Amino acid sequence: MSRQPTSSPLPSPHDLPRADIVIYDGQCVFCTRQVRNLQWWDGKDRLAFLSLHDEQVAERFPNLSHEQLMSQIYVIPSEHLDRHYGGAAALRYLSRRLPRLWFAAPILHLPFSLPIWQ
Repeated sequence: MSRQPTSSPLPSPHDLPRADIVIYDGQCVFCTRQVRNLQWWDGKDRLAFLSLHDEQVAERFPNLSHEQLMSQIYVIPSEHLDRHYGGAAALRYLSRRLPRLWFAAPILHLPFSLPIWQ
């Protein structure tokens, strides 16, 4: 039986310190649904989640402005906290990390296609 997205709390970086961090708008119903889907697609605690409204975001990631964070989802790789992927680049990155998204990887990684997805 497959697990479906639930209303349980999303794991935070505190809960999963070695996980990639997904920063999203925790006050946006659509955004929250999408990260719940990501959590389900993850299935192995590879992702931790932070709302952009959490003060940790500004403290830990000062290179990301509030305007940037409001415009798209961001993924911060656990092994490279100085890097970030936003929007389609985040989905492209996650398609390599999450086996349940591997089906999307071939099309997301077509040369010169990122501007189209973005």
